[in-house]
Amino acid sequence: MSTLVSPTSGKVLIDGIDIKEKPIEIRKRIGVISHETYLYPELSAAENLRFFGNMYGADDLEHRITDLLEQVGMSYRKNDRVRTFSRGMKQRLSIARALIHDPPILFLDEPYTGLDQHASATFDRILSGTNAHDKTRVLISHDIERGISMCDRAIILTGGHIAHEMTESEITDLLKCRAVYETHVEESK
Repeated sequence: MSTLVSPTSGKVLIDGIDIKEKPIEIRKRIGVISHETYLYPELSAAENLRFFGNMYGADDLEHRITDLLEQVGMSYRKNDRVRTFSRGMKQRLSIARALIHDPPILFLDEPYTGLDQHASATFDRILSGTNAHDKTRVLISHDIERGISMCDRAIILTGGHIAHEMTESEITDLLKCRAVYETHVEESK
């Protein structure tokens, strides 16, 4: 779906556009966050964001760079080369990279990989700050609990086939049950 690998069969359409026919058009519409950061180690944080922002034709780029670096808690390292960053810092910067052009579609492939507790909370805050009605988010995660808590529709795949699908109301009911259970466990201690 991110156009990094071509489908071996069938068709993948995003916004009605075939990813094989117009991969560049698709890339303008998506942001990808994965365990691979896709950052250039010899560039600074700001230079990486500037490079990707220019590539995508992002509006008001310098303001966007400043704002995103602040959101991911990396303002203080904006002029430092990425090769000097920890794994968690690179992952936070890759979140900013994926959002630099304000894409309507986000692909989140195990986005919490390499994030410490603080960085995970920052990522949750950033995601909740993106209007869910304006963005489509596709999350791939082995952390089913976290994944389900972040979505309004869940599909669980096993062996490439849909094993279970949940609607928004089913997810809401599940989360309510979980909250009641956790409250009961705490009260019984």
